[in-house]
Amino acid sequence: MSFTWSISSPEAQGVNVEGLVRALSYLGSVAGHDGAREVVIIRNGQLIHQGEAATRRHGIHSVTKVFTTTALGLLIRQGKLELSTKAAELYPALTEHYPHVELRHLAAMTSGYRAVGDEPRPDGYAHGTSFNFTKPHPKPLFVPGSSYAYWDSAYNLLAYLLTRSAGEPLQDLLQREVMTRLGISKADWSWGSYGRYGGAWLNSGSGNYDQHVTMNALNLAKLGLLYLNGGRLREEQLLPVAFVRDATRVQVSTDASLGQPESGFDGRGCYGFGWWVQAQRSGSSKWPGVPADTFAASGYNNNDMFILPKFNLVFVRTGLDQCDKAITDTQYGQFLSLLIQACGER
Repeated sequence: MSFTWSISSPEAQGVNVEGLVRALSYLGSVAGHDGAREVVIIRNGQLIHQGEAATRRHGIHSVTKVFTTTALGLLIRQGKLELSTKAAELYPALTEHYPHVELRHLAAMTSGYRAVGDEPRPDGYAHGTSFNFTKPHPKPLFVPGSSYAYWDSAYNLLAYLLTRSAGEPLQDLLQREVMTRLGISKADWSWGSYGRYGGAWLNSGSGNYDQHVTMNALNLAKLGLLYLNGGRLREEQLLPVAFVRDATRVQVSTDASLGQPESGFDGRGCYGFGWWVQAQRSGSSKWPGVPADTFAASGYNNNDMFILPKFNLVFVRTGLDQCDKAITDTQYGQFLSLLIQACGER
């Protein structure tokens, strides 16, 4: 039997309505034109708030990365892979220049991998020439595990390796093993692809060049609830507990260097496997005022999903409005602090 939402009033789940309205009003004031219209809030497994446009479906950009690492978790559960599996074992073309890169490095953006044509960009992180991502550059960015670089070619390569291991498109793998169980049909979502590579239909690992996952906030929250529950849906363990734990905790040392200093993306001390993680770094939090066990998936256009285990909360905000303004980490910290206060906590 597939999952369906249980709907509850905020009060029944210990959430003060006035406080909730105050939090949502603040979020709307710092967001672009989509405001809080595509917000979904889950507490104690119950749907307590759904914005008027929460069923609007569109691309969620780099939130796609947690779909890619979810596929990694599924293949680990099936016994096909381990985090320590060498990338070159799955794709021999990597043997000469990337012999020590493990799947964990690719998932944590610490692999040093770059494709032919990829160069650091002074205006931000490297999308790279995404269709060349299976062509390894002879000069790695850095030694695996030594540095961090938010590098889309690395995630596209990861998706390619996972597809080779799975023997099928990652969208098909997730649909069968996760989405159907979450009550999400094939018609409810899509995952952009780059066409056929080596005979396999390849979904985008990174979500770049508009080849991202397309989904609405209400269904995205179901994936968030799965991670909140440690990969478990009712009595069924869909993802390994250890993998969920590792994916949602810091995998990048604070001592690592930045592989692309020009980038505005710094995952040192706050990046897991596709997930951003609350952490203390140089005396400051990623999201001020938010519990230490919080983690989030984030994509362009203010597409964000936060998991707050301490308060048994899932919060999703999707949109198409970063052209107006981007919601900052500090602003999300303020919003989540207000939401926590509405739960009767300070």
